[in-house]
Amino acid sequence: MTKFEVHASAPADLEVDLASLLGDCARMAPHWAAPDRVLSRPVSPSLIHGVTVPPESARLLDAMSDYGD
Repeated sequence: MTKFEVHASAPADLEVDLASLLGDCARMAPHWAAPDRVLSRPVSPSLIHGVTVPPESARLLDAMSDYGD
């Protein structure tokens, strides 16, 4: 089994400001290409079946306040 060692060039800074985050995003943006257009179309509700929600999840969602409260 091979043991990999990872060395960080600098300690992780968990208190990053917005300007630093925006700079990171700008540097990473060229690495991801967005599709020219989305080919998916809406699905008819009659074709959606078999979705179940556990009672615990339903109760959790029911207890959450709606947006704007």
